[in-house]
Amino acid sequence: MIRIFSALTMPGLLVLLFSRVTYNRVIGLVLTVALIAGSVYKGYTDTFYLIVIDAFSLTAGFWLAAKMRPREVKNS
Repeated sequence: MIRIFSALTMPGLLVLLFSRVTYNRVIGLVLTVALIAGSVYKGYTDTFYLIVIDAFSLTAGFWLAAKMRPREVKNS
């Protein structure tokens, strides 16, 4: 149950975090996919259903990253 909840939330939040830090949503997506690929390689994500849920969460996070407002630059 914890794995499913984590698969639903964590990849999307990581995409948002990395997108905010790097100011580029594609780089945020690539970094998150690399982390998930590492977890699959190490055996933490062992079922096909968890991989599908991770992909859904990545898609939702990527969509939300596109909807974020860019920061306004103050001219002082």
